[in-house]
Amino acid sequence: MNLALQQKNRRSATMAVLLVAGMIALGFASVPLYRIFCQVTGFGGTTQRVEAMSSDVAATGRMVTVRFDSNTARDLPWNFAPERNTETVQIGERALAFYRAENMGTRPVTGTATFNVTPLEAGRYFNKIQCFCFERQTLAPGQDIRMPVTYFVDPAILDDPDIGDVEEITLSYTFYPVDDQAS
Repeated sequence: MNLALQQKNRRSATMAVLLVAGMIALGFASVPLYRIFCQVTGFGGTTQRVEAMSSDVAATGRMVTVRFDSNTARDLPWNFAPERNTETVQIGERALAFYRAENMGTRPVTGTATFNVTPLEAGRYFNKIQCFCFERQTLAPGQDIRMPVTYFVDPAILDDPDIGDVEEITLSYTFYPVDDQAS
C-alpha cells in the first residue's frame, strides 16, 4: 500500500471515531438539552418558573378554570391529591393552590414531582412562582403535609391565536420515589 492511501485511511478512521464519539456525547446531552428547550418554550406542556410576578402583569378580567390532577408512581406509598379539583382564576392574577401528600409506608420516603399542563400550548403561559415540585419532598411514615403552588396565567395567552380562547387548563403532577434516598 502506498503512503498516500494509508494517510487517507487513517484520516477516515479518525473522522469515524470522532463522529461516533460526538454522537455518544450528543446522546448523553439530549435529555438535559430537551429539558431546557421545554422549559424555555413551554413545549410539551412544560410550565414556566418565575422568581416573582412582574409588575407589568395585570389581571385582565378574563377568567379561566384551572383543573388540578395528581398521580403517584406505583412504588410510592403516598396518597397525593389536590385539596380542590378546580379553581376559576383571572388571567394575570396570582393564585394559590394546595396539594396534600401522606406517606402510607413504614419508612421515610423521598419523592420528586414531574409536571405539565394541558392543553400543551398553555405551558408557555402558565407561570409558577413557588411550587413543591421545585424540590424533593421527604415524608416520615404517616406524615401528612400541605404543599403550595403559587401561579398565574400570563395575559399574553390572550394574544396567541392557537390558545387565546382557552377556557380550562389542567395542571398535572406525578410523584415518583427518588432512587437514591441518601442524597
